[in-house]
Amino acid sequence: MVRFALVGAVNTGTYYGLYLLFGLRLPYIAAHVLAFALSMVGSFFLTSYFTYRTRPTWRKFLLFPLTNAANFVITTVGVYVLVDLLSVDSTYAPLIAAAAAIPVTFLLSRTIMLGPDTTRTRESLTETVASK
Repeated sequence: MVRFALVGAVNTGTYYGLYLLFGLRLPYIAAHVLAFALSMVGSFFLTSYFTYRTRPTWRKFLLFPLTNAANFVITTVGVYVLVDLLSVDSTYAPLIAAAAAIPVTFLLSRTIMLGPDTTRTRESLTETVASK
């Protein structure tokens, strides 16, 4: 869980740094999308190698965005429930909702990264990229 949190912190910093950098030349929404995509790729490799110490595969790479989708849904619903139904200040609601999403995101990423992998060794993502 600690390594998962560290990767999350690095991913957030990477996203924000790239967002600011790309924002110098691109419209903010393009900077956001590009920074988000690149930081998610970096997060995948950090999660694979550092958090779970597993071999990255194309299957895992293609499933990994589900962790971000789950996080988005949980935090969005959480913010709504906290602000509109429980009258929590909207300044703090995203932080509470994000904290609530961590265990679910952790379990989902763990399932993706450590779940059964039916691909053969030669189909490993790093081996495929390295051979080109």
